[in-house]
Amino acid sequence: MAVKIKKGSSLSVLNLTPLIDVVFQLLLFFLVVTRFASEDRELDVMLPVASEARPLIAQPRELFVNIDHQGRFFVDGKIVSGDEVERMLRQAAADHRSVIIRADRRVQLDSAVFVMNACNKAGIFDYKLTTAGEDSP
Repeated sequence: MAVKIKKGSSLSVLNLTPLIDVVFQLLLFFLVVTRFASEDRELDVMLPVASEARPLIAQPRELFVNIDHQGRFFVDGKIVSGDEVERMLRQAAADHRSVIIRADRRVQLDSAVFVMNACNKAGIFDYKLTTAGEDSP
């Protein structure tokens, strides 16, 4: 008595459920792991132009201090006073963080100098004043 084996019937219907599950898990992984744009970089600030400007590609431990065209200070997306900026800079110095100053090009230089001076008072000498590249509007 011969046994008949159907060949090819198991491969004729490909089950995509495990493949869809894996793709869904990968999607969830990348959504959780990826850090979306920081509020500090979303503030609409027109940066001054410099020929040697480079985009910031890493996410090091930095404190962003934004200055809008009216001279208001923004830290973590909130408007803060000059005294609060100094307090936050002292805390950043205690945490060994560097400071990125993003000042609108229409603001008086006094606001940026105030933040730089506050950095020096707090003992932070690793601060940067950002600019836009020459091809930026």
